[in-house]
Amino acid sequence: MSLISQYRAHTAERAQLGIPPLPLTAAQAIELIALLKQNPVQEQEYLLDLFVNHISPGVDDAALEKAAFLDAIIRGNASCAVITPVEAVRILGTMLGGYNVKPMIDALSSADNAVAEAAALALKKTLLVYDSFDTVVELAKTNSYAKEVLESWANGEWFTSKPALAEKMTLTVFKVPGETNTDDLSPASEAFTRSDIPMHALSMLRSKMDDPIATIAQLKEKGYPLAYVGDVVGTGSSRKSGINSVQWHLGEDIPAVPNKRTAGVVIGGIIAPIFFNTAEDSGALPIQADVTSMEMGDVIDLYPFKGVIEKNGKVISTFSLEPNTLADEVRAGGRIPLIIGRNLTRKARKTLGLGEESIFSRPEQPADTGKGYTLAQKIVGKACGLPGVRPGMYVEAETLTVGSQDTTGPMTRDEIKELAALSFSADLFMQSFCHTAAYPKPSDVQLHRSLPYFIMSRGGVALKPGDGVIHTWLNRMVLPDTLGTGGDSHTRFPIGCSFPAGSGLVAFAGVTGTMPLNMPESVLVRFTGELQPGITLRDLVNAIPYVAIKRGLLTVEKKGKKNIFAGKVLEIEGLPQLKVEQAFELSDASAERSAAACTVRLDKEPVIEYLQSNVKLLAQMIEEGYGDANTIKRRIGKMEEWLANPQLLEPDADAEYAAVIEINMSEITEPILACPNDPDDVATLSEILADEKRPKNIDEVFVGSCMTNIGHFRALGEVLRGKGQAKTRLWVVPPTKMDMKKLIEEGYYSIFGTAGARTEVPGCSLCMGNQARVADNAVVFSTSTRNFDDRMGKGAKVYLGSAELAAVCALLGHLPSKDEYMEIAGSLSKNSDKVYRYLNFHEVTSQELQLLVD
Repeated sequence: MSLISQYRAHTAERAQLGIPPLPLTAAQAIELIALLKQNPVQEQEYLLDLFVNHISPGVDDAALEKAAFLDAIIRGNASCAVITPVEAVRILGTMLGGYNVKPMIDALSSADNAVAEAAALALKKTLLVYDSFDTVVELAKTNSYAKEVLESWANGEWFTSKPALAEKMTLTVFKVPGETNTDDLSPASEAFTRSDIPMHALSMLRSKMDDPIATIAQLKEKGYPLAYVGDVVGTGSSRKSGINSVQWHLGEDIPAVPNKRTAGVVIGGIIAPIFFNTAEDSGALPIQADVTSMEMGDVIDLYPFKGVIEKNGKVISTFSLEPNTLADEVRAGGRIPLIIGRNLTRKARKTLGLGEESIFSRPEQPADTGKGYTLAQKIVGKACGLPGVRPGMYVEAETLTVGSQDTTGPMTRDEIKELAALSFSADLFMQSFCHTAAYPKPSDVQLHRSLPYFIMSRGGVALKPGDGVIHTWLNRMVLPDTLGTGGDSHTRFPIGCSFPAGSGLVAFAGVTGTMPLNMPESVLVRFTGELQPGITLRDLVNAIPYVAIKRGLLTVEKKGKKNIFAGKVLEIEGLPQLKVEQAFELSDASAERSAAACTVRLDKEPVIEYLQSNVKLLAQMIEEGYGDANTIKRRIGKMEEWLANPQLLEPDADAEYAAVIEINMSEITEPILACPNDPDDVATLSEILADEKRPKNIDEVFVGSCMTNIGHFRALGEVLRGKGQAKTRLWVVPPTKMDMKKLIEEGYYSIFGTAGARTEVPGCSLCMGNQARVADNAVVFSTSTRNFDDRMGKGAKVYLGSAELAAVCALLGHLPSKDEYMEIAGSLSKNSDKVYRYLNFHEVTSQELQLLVD
């Protein structure tokens, strides 16, 4: 079948779903170019449209073929009856950056003035030039067109030529009441389609409302753009696929960029911080405002600069346009292109000896209070070469460690291509395959084969399917008191500080080694007293929202929701001797508080022990053939440098916090659980048993996810030892292959087998719900991160709590009484040193280490 008939058939197949065809592959681009070289060109309008509008830009493989053909036309080495040299230059100018840049710069020196002029015009609006900037500077000394380009960059014409944000926007309300989480916008069960934005967008809100796509189409008939409106919007994972889906339905096409859209308006009573930032990065206009007077189908007038929303001529809501650079971000097509373009303009002005520009809005910076800094403020300050940063301060901070996982990795890959990047500037970029390892679809298998090369060819580190959960591995690569990010909302370092992000910002941080940040306020949680028998760290995790609710700082109800943690840094102290593996249980759960980031204040001793172990692990990874070896070696060197002089930042005594929450561990005398189906809906075991509305019998138990470590699985095994079959369906999934191998060696897998447990490849398993699922309508006890509706199974009711309580539930088949739990789990304290023992790779023999990492 020829390209034309094949692609038309593919287009017709996708049209039945209401979506456009996929972009051309490199092989298809080569075939298309061969057809364009024919004279005459058959079906020239159709082929030219395919060539101009259906090949992805940047450093996509198909873009390489496209740029090479256009370059050949300009040089006279190839001819095309429908593309002149001037038109070839114009098409190059639509490709964003990467493979198109050198041909355009070369064209500035063309003997044909029309070609050179077209090249100058195209380059003036091209931002992703990287080191080619220096080539233009040198050429500008003798070439008037190059000088024009340099002057245009200096004057910010790439920005001023774009329309400014409108003073007034008339919109139709598309309202989703209550809370919309990213599982609603981007269902985990459809994770394998995320990089195919139009296809994935078909699943948006399908479990939340009846026929949302038809509703959107009907509302568009009113003739106005739609605004996505909700009480609480975008909680949960850091999925750029969520905003991608919203923009696909409510946004605008991007010329010559297939299957992706920008713009769109999101209005929420609360917008989760990661979702807000991802909307900014993507060119949307996110606004936090009271939405109680907005209903589905309302026509509203939005005045961005006045901060007013009207309906029928009456003000129904007010807001502040924040950050103050938001209008510029929308005009530029997103926060990321604004940052890149702004830096290009400043670089050009410096080269030309011009003064400070007055083109862009300056980020508003807070006054210095003269007070001390929190730990997070010092870590971010260190990343900026400052003693600290104040809340509200805008910075572009050095980002040393960046992580990506497999269900967001394809989107991150595509964003890296669009950024026209062939290398990473971040000190360490790591890619995992933890979300798709257990039950890979054909598309996952293909990803497992192709993505590692893509990452390692740019200097990144690629794990292997079956290695385990992204966070458990990435934590072992982190440097103390440094900043990082990752394409998963649970990228929350137990040492240092991480601000998780969507795929676009993850790609940007990996490529540039920096990330934009409006420093949030901090909330301090201080633990006091003594940990009581039978009480676990997971109980302390749930004690944080429990106490916040008691103090009126958090509500479960979504309408008019209060959440003191939302968008702030959660800073935890009072447990200085925790092992780093334990500390991660606390930092990890800050995602469920909708916190922007988390710090855990530890003493030096556990951090030293952790890094000594990690140096050995990373060295063994090189021995086992993991790449990029140079990146791993560099990180080992920096760890050893820190170990030679181990120093940790400390918060100042007079640091200021938005709130201080003290939790007396001596008063926590029974387990605390998150109840179905909301991580904020926490209650003690006794309170749950006394509530007739809460289910008591447990059908399935899941022990796994990034919230677990090897100690939890030993605890599970000790409770089950000698007790025969579990009364529930039991899932057991260790976070890493090293944990699994050690547990097998110690005989715990034999115990799990006797109990009838289902064991899986180390990874995320049920936690995300994109592969295996619990039975429909099951009541589940889980150690996983969150329990949103339908996440783990259709209609499932999920409790979240400790592995120790999970073990008791599996044994009994129901929630135990406090006394039952204490009797069964209390025995663990007798062997706590043996049970809660962590993997220290520097304390095992080289042979043992090889067996664990192999």
